[in-house]
Amino acid sequence: MTRRFARLAWTAAACTYVLIVLGGIVRITGSGMGCGDHWPVCNGRLIPRLDDVKTVIEWTHRLVAAIVSILVAAVAGYAWWLRRKGVGSGEWDAPGKASYVALGLLVVQVLLGAVTVKLELPPWTVILHLGTAMLLLATLLAAALGTFTPPSRAGLLGLPSRAGLLGLGLGFATVLLGALVANMGAATACLGFPLCNGQVLPDGNYLQHLHWAHRLLGYALAGYVAVWAYRTRTRASVLVLGLVLAQVGIAAAMVLLGLPPPWQAAHVAVGTAVWAALVLAPVKTAILKARPLSSRSH
Repeated sequence: MTRRFARLAWTAAACTYVLIVLGGIVRITGSGMGCGDHWPVCNGRLIPRLDDVKTVIEWTHRLVAAIVSILVAAVAGYAWWLRRKGVGSGEWDAPGKASYVALGLLVVQVLLGAVTVKLELPPWTVILHLGTAMLLLATLLAAALGTFTPPSRAGLLGLPSRAGLLGLGLGFATVLLGALVANMGAATACLGFPLCNGQVLPDGNYLQHLHWAHRLLGYALAGYVAVWAYRTRTRASVLVLGLVLAQVGIAAAMVLLGLPPPWQAAHVAVGTAVWAALVLAPVKTAILKARPLSSRSH
């Protein structure tokens, strides 16, 4: 039964990833008002006329959001049922409380989505909307992974290491600042790469400073993950490093090519994958430490 729960949580996490990427495409294509200021319906209808590309994109985003809502509610409900039944045997433990946190974040996310549409996409609500979505993805991943530890040692599974938490903090700050750059119109404020308009310390307006701060955080994250991967030499940390380097490369191409939409979409997709990897790597390490030595070799 807990194996089914893990599969459900993984499915919810995968759909949340797709939802975040679709949200980025909504912004890139300027489709945020594709359904007008109506919510939860689209242009006054549950199923709108799909004769406009922006309407199709926004309505698809909302449809996936509805699917995610159903899945997250199912994950929380299944977790409650398993805990009530006292399920937990062998290698699989009863679900933790991450599922309930995910349900709470979903409620916040839905409300933020409504406010964002009603206020016609102010940057602060868009950024909060993205930040909540990233936290929702993280809690679903933690819920899926958290079942894979023996009940006899479940109490040994605490928070991820300090190094992992610092990586998570850097990653989250980089994501949110990137969203601020995109929504404040600062994406073109720094030309060239890796410097900002050929300067280490740009002397332009606040948009340049905002963009440069995002880049500096990205460079810091890449350096930190490189050191982390070198010291731990685990498969998970090397995967995170590969994704971060891919993201830096995509960012460079995006800027040098003049921000073509496909590259912007790739930047959102890989950036979200980096966040997911930053969540998975330390949680997986913590789970492996909590498992008996005899089971780590299997």
